[in-house]
Amino acid sequence: MEELASFVKARRKEVNLTQEEFADRAGVALTVIRKIEQNQTNLNLDKVNQVLKMFGHKLAPINLKEIEAHEAS
Repeated sequence: MEELASFVKARRKEVNLTQEEFADRAGVALTVIRKIEQNQTNLNLDKVNQVLKMFGHKLAPINLKEIEAHEAS
Protein backbone atom coordinates (compact mmCIF):
# COMPACT_ATOMS: atom_id res chain seq x y z
CA MET A 1 0.00 0.00 0.00
CA GLU A 2 2.90 2.36 0.62
CA GLU A 3 3.76 2.21 -3.08
CA LEU A 4 0.21 3.30 -3.90
CA ALA A 5 0.47 6.26 -1.52
CA SER A 6 3.82 7.34 -2.97
CA PHE A 7 2.63 6.88 -6.55
CA VAL A 8 -0.53 8.95 -6.15
CA LYS A 9 1.19 11.71 -4.21
CA ALA A 10 4.09 11.97 -6.68
CA ARG A 11 1.83 11.98 -9.71
CA ARG A 12 -0.49 14.57 -8.15
CA LYS A 13 2.49 16.83 -7.50
CA GLU A 14 3.80 16.29 -11.04
CA VAL A 15 0.58 17.79 -12.40
CA ASN A 16 0.82 20.57 -9.79
CA LEU A 17 -2.54 20.00 -8.10
CA THR A 18 -3.51 20.34 -4.46
CA GLN A 19 -5.24 17.40 -2.84
CA GLU A 20 -8.53 19.28 -3.09
CA GLU A 21 -8.07 20.11 -6.79
CA PHE A 22 -7.07 16.56 -7.56
CA ALA A 23 -10.03 15.09 -5.69
CA ASP A 24 -12.35 17.38 -7.64
CA ARG A 25 -10.88 16.35 -10.99
CA ALA A 26 -10.91 12.66 -10.07
CA GLY A 27 -14.52 12.91 -8.91
CA VAL A 28 -13.86 11.68 -5.39
CA ALA A 29 -14.07 13.22 -1.93
CA LEU A 30 -11.01 14.96 -0.53
CA THR A 31 -10.93 12.35 2.24
CA VAL A 32 -10.31 9.63 -0.38
CA ILE A 33 -7.15 11.38 -1.61
CA ARG A 34 -5.99 11.99 1.96
CA LYS A 35 -6.57 8.36 2.94
CA ILE A 36 -4.62 7.12 -0.08
CA GLU A 37 -1.70 9.51 0.44
CA GLN A 38 -1.57 8.77 4.19
CA ASN A 39 -1.27 5.07 3.38
CA GLN A 40 -4.44 4.09 5.22
CA THR A 41 -5.56 0.52 4.73
CA ASN A 42 -9.34 0.89 4.85
CA LEU A 43 -9.71 2.03 1.25
CA ASN A 44 -12.58 1.39 -1.15
CA LEU A 45 -11.14 -0.29 -4.27
CA ASP A 46 -13.65 1.43 -6.55
CA LYS A 47 -12.57 4.85 -5.24
CA VAL A 48 -8.89 3.96 -5.53
CA ASN A 49 -9.43 2.92 -9.14
CA GLN A 50 -11.32 6.13 -9.83
CA VAL A 51 -8.21 8.02 -8.68
CA LEU A 52 -5.77 5.75 -10.56
CA LYS A 53 -7.81 6.15 -13.74
CA MET A 54 -6.50 9.73 -13.87
CA PHE A 55 -3.06 8.24 -14.63
CA GLY A 56 -4.22 5.39 -16.85
CA HIS A 57 -3.82 2.73 -14.16
CA LYS A 58 -6.03 0.27 -12.31
CA LEU A 59 -5.55 -1.78 -9.16
CA ALA A 60 -6.82 -5.35 -9.38
CA PRO A 61 -6.44 -8.58 -7.41
CA ILE A 62 -3.89 -11.03 -8.72
CA ASN A 63 -3.37 -14.72 -8.18
CA LEU A 64 0.04 -15.13 -6.51
CA LYS A 65 0.21 -18.84 -7.41
CA GLU A 66 -0.05 -17.95 -11.11
CA ILE A 67 2.68 -15.31 -10.81
CA GLU A 68 4.99 -17.65 -8.90
CA ALA A 69 4.42 -20.42 -11.47
CA HIS A 70 5.18 -18.00 -14.31
CA GLU A 71 8.36 -16.78 -12.59
CA ALA A 72 9.52 -20.34 -12.00
CA SER A 73 9.22 -21.27 -15.68
